Amino acid sequence: MAVRITRDTSLEPRLEIMPLLDVIFLLLAFFIYAMVLLIRAEVLPVQLPELSQGRPASNVEAISITLDADGSLFVDAQPTNLDAVIGVLQEALAARPGARVYLAADMEGRADRLPVFIELVNRLRGSGIHEFFIVGKPMDALSSPPR
Repeated sequence: MAVRITRDTSLEPRLEIMPLLDVIFLLLAFFIYAMVLLIRAEVLPVQLPELSQGRPASNVEAISITLDADGSLFVDAQPTNLDAVIGVLQEALAARPGARVYLAADMEGRADRLPVFIELVNRLRGSGIHEFFIVGKPMDALSSPPR
């Protein structure tokens, strides 16, 4: 009499939870990182002044004008000069309607930039751009404003 050995070759499907959790955590990390980048102004790395008055930035599209330590002007990190800044800014505003204009100036400078800053504000107002925001970092509650 021959002995028959039978094998059960049917495997039950298994649901693996670990790869699913990996995908969920990767998606979570992606969306958290995307939320950090929502408010973005193309400001060059300048030393911003501390301001005691102001409010946090809201989530709107931004066009930034940066005045660096040497007195050079940049619109959205693209170099420009004082004579061309209004034209470049109006082109950017036409391409992105509803965008806010932010002014950022380096706190420490090697040149007297106040006349450039005042002339820039004068040209902005003269061209009909009356709403712009000055960028700074929040002042510590314990420190007193500079005199």
